[in-house]
Amino acid sequence: QVQLVESGGGSVQAGGSLRLSCAASGRTSSRYAMGWFRQAPGKEREFVVAISWSGGRTYYADSAKGRFTISRDNAKNMVYLQMNSLKPEDTAVYYCAAGAMVGTTQSRDYDYWGQGTQVIVSS
Repeated sequence: QVQLVESGGGSVQAGGSLRLSCAASGRTSSRYAMGWFRQAPGKEREFVVAISWSGGRTYYADSAKGRFTISRDNAKNMVYLQMNSLKPEDTAVYYCAAGAMVGTTQSRDYDYWGQGTQVIVSS
């Protein structure tokens, strides 16, 4: 079992930045790929970005390319999502997820999920 806890969400004006963190605990010795998803009110959960266990491979949704950066520190069991140039359409609950499959954008391929952290971007 892996437990994931997100933090770092909040309210920011358009053009601002936020850094989300995801702390992993439990069976963290396994080589999990990590991903960030988001869900806006009334919409389905959507893929944002993913990273391989080594950090050597990253995958971004088109909406995140050039603005968001995922990174991880395996020694600290942490994953980060740096979000710059935020837009109102980035408003959503952001979820951290862990899974064995590398590079997948499908939420069903992730085995463990955090509770989510709210991001609100005002215009």
